[in-house]
Amino acid sequence: MVINLDSPLILEDNNRPPVSQLLEFLLTKEKNTKKTKENLTFEALVGTWRLYFITGTQKAKKRAGIVLGKGRYLPSWLKITISYQRNESLEPGEFISGSVSNQIFLGAVKLSVSGPVKFFPKTRLLAFDFTRLNLTLFNRSLYSGFIRNGQVSEANFYQESIKKQAFFAYFLITETMIAARGRGGGLALWVKEVSETKLAEK
Repeated sequence: MVINLDSPLILEDNNRPPVSQLLEFLLTKEKNTKKTKENLTFEALVGTWRLYFITGTQKAKKRAGIVLGKGRYLPSWLKITISYQRNESLEPGEFISGSVSNQIFLGAVKLSVSGPVKFFPKTRLLAFDFTRLNLTLFNRSLYSGFIRNGQVSEANFYQESIKKQAFFAYFLITETMIAARGRGGGLALWVKEVSETKLAEK
């Protein structure tokens, strides 16, 4: 199966490509991006993306390092999204500054963690820190505020070395999907969030 980058992936279970083929596609794309040293822009990340596919990691028993665990699709009933916005108040330098919001939807419950990001175009690394949490039930706020000493972490984020921060190494950014390897070694693929209105039109 050839994965079409010009069309959004379909979230229904019966339309998903086999895990092995999707994983091979991602690993090949990651390898090619490293070879070409392709620059990826933060502007292409801006928007909302739905988590579609993830892999775990496991320690290799006979050699040092981390190997990928078995990949899996997220079930269609579980909605997890990530949203990026650019911070226009800070001038771009070595990196571009912005913000991220990661949301989990479970029925009437919505859990959101958010915080600052910095994106390095040359290395395609995006460092992030979740400093705030928002919890709502039926759109009613149950909690909204800083977490894990978030106020201090947020204030120091842009001065902190990326070596001490969580990050994604993006190797695929298109209009319909984005993919990255996390600091822990696992892979993740997100697809562009499609509004209910657009789905109804199709």
